[in-house]
Amino acid sequence: MTTAINNTSQTTTTKAVNPKSILGKDDFLKLLLTELEHQDPTNPMDSGKILTQTSQLATLESANNTNKTMASLVSQMKSSSNLNAVAAIGKMGSLGTDTITLLKDTTPSFDLYFKHNIKSGTVNITNSQGNTIKTFILKPQNSGVLTFKWDGTDNSGNKVSPGSYKVSSNYSDGSTGSFSTTYGLYPISAVKFVSGKAELKLGNNYYPLSNVKEIYN
Repeated sequence: MTTAINNTSQTTTTKAVNPKSILGKDDFLKLLLTELEHQDPTNPMDSGKILTQTSQLATLESANNTNKTMASLVSQMKSSSNLNAVAAIGKMGSLGTDTITLLKDTTPSFDLYFKHNIKSGTVNITNSQGNTIKTFILKPQNSGVLTFKWDGTDNSGNKVSPGSYKVSSNYSDGSTGSFSTTYGLYPISAVKFVSGKAELKLGNNYYPLSNVKEIYN
């Protein structure tokens, strides 16, 4: 009796995985050199094709150099901006506004810079019509940045409507004359960097460089 034996061959298919789905300029150059190395001497590569590939390689190299140049330029601009911010220390800075915002049921605080010693004077809060609604009497004190708190009431003790109000001061040092100052004007006393971006200290608070509208001596 004859027994037939069937051999079954199993084939396993392995899917090729391309570890580099994107070719860079070095890969492109290797491919070009490999193609030139293995071409048939009796049937060389078409010269037009070589020129096309060479042109593509040059374009790729140029784009790569441009990207490097742009990255370097951005870095230099950031460094220049940071240096300008540091150079602003000791100068005057303006926030571009002389008004504070009163929100409902809040007690806003604000800073005023007095260049001269104070002998007497007042801090005045005025509404959008230019009417003085609140007055603070200044006591004798040294020059510098002073902080005030406003409970949102007028001189009669009545609550005023939420909105924007101008803050200014007229004062005297008792010897050389009278002076004035407004909210939003301060000497720049310090600089700090948050996530690589400069913030300037005006009064008792830090502000992003973009919020400082004017810097002057």
